[in-house]
This record gives sequence, C-alpha cells and structure tokens, in this order.
Amino acid sequence: MRSATRAALATLAVTCCTFTSLPAWAAPAGNAPSCVTVWQNTGAITKTGYARNDCDYRLRLKIIWARGTDGACQTVDPGETIYSRVPRGVRTFDGADTC
Repeated sequence: MRSATRAALATLAVTCCTFTSLPAWAAPAGNAPSCVTVWQNTGAITKTGYARNDCDYRLRLKIIWARGTDGACQTVDPGETIYSRVPRGVRTFDGADTC
C-alpha cells in the first residue's frame, strides 16, 4: 500500500513540475549579438520577453514579437535587462534585435 502511495505522489510531483510556468530560454534571434541572452516567461494572462546585455559595451535593443508590434527600442548597459510584456495568444517571442 505504501509503495502505491509513493508512486502516486511521485507521479503527481512530476506532473505538477512539468506544467508550471518556467522560463523558456531561446537562442538569440534577430540581429542581436551572441553576447545577448534572451528568454521568456509565460503567465496565466501575459507573456514577457527578456533580453540581457552580457556584452562589454552598451547596446540599443528591442524585444521582437511575431504577429504584432515589437517592444520599444531601449539603451541597455552591460549587465542590464530589458523586457516587453504582451497578452497571451497567437504572438510568439522571437528574441531581440538591435535598433
């Protein structure tokens, strides 16, 4: 009986962890240099795209979204992160571009 309970709890834990909202890491898309790290988080209502400047110099970056308006062009110092938030739906995160 205890083995069946443990197996059920283990299955539940794996299922729970599989469907939680974890950051989705993506390869840099667009024309951002390879020293820019991009990722997204998907929540219940919105999606948020991020770009962190891991370069040794200041960049002008914007977050790129498919099927809609991109994020605003922003100046990003080394080590800084920008983000852009959109409603969930058909729009997909396409990374970051220089601008």
